[in-house]
Amino acid sequence: MSAPTAWRADPYNDAVRSGRGPLFLRRRDGWLLPLEVERWCEAPDGGDWSVLRRCRGAVLDVGCGPGRLVAALAARGRRVLGIDLSPEAVARTGRAGGPALCRSVFDPLPGEGCWGTALLIDGNIGIGGDPAVLLRRMREVTSPGGKIIAECAVAEVDERCEVRVDDGRGGLGSPFPWARVGVDALCGHAERAGWRPAHRWNAAGRPFVELIRQPPPPSCGGAEL
Repeated sequence: MSAPTAWRADPYNDAVRSGRGPLFLRRRDGWLLPLEVERWCEAPDGGDWSVLRRCRGAVLDVGCGPGRLVAALAARGRRVLGIDLSPEAVARTGRAGGPALCRSVFDPLPGEGCWGTALLIDGNIGIGGDPAVLLRRMREVTSPGGKIIAECAVAEVDERCEVRVDDGRGGLGSPFPWARVGVDALCGHAERAGWRPAHRWNAAGRPFVELIRQPPPPSCGGAEL
């Protein structure tokens, strides 16, 4: 089953609807990554506000989940849009007062090339299972000089894997590709994909990186040798 279908299926939608876990990403070897559903469904915390204060221009929240960041920006009059593959997440974002679409970041998006800030929070640098591919896609989405703010894994990892959503009670979603990267790994991928790491920080025990979109290399077309 594709990743879009997996995120639209239970048990993820059930957890977002109820606002409660437990919920995990389960790797093939049985390793579990806890997903913080309750935190996602609450108001922004100190770590979130460290991100929101750095947003510039129009903001696209990729994988917005229940929409706490989108709603907080919308309440302050910012131009913002959340996108998520889960219909329940999009509906909950709307109820919180934030605009959102049920769409993949790899689909055509409104305002492509005009977003000043793209958010990849709560591990969403893992979307699609290949951070380099996702970062190149974000160059198409953001404006010249735009930025990404990404949340990294606490551990210094650089992992691509197949996972399933697991509710810890026997409910198991279909497999889809995912990735986990620490700060150093993300900065390496970013530099190769045309982004300049500008800031690193930790807030509320969560590591973040701000990436600035680099201009394309100059063309040598028409130059005399």
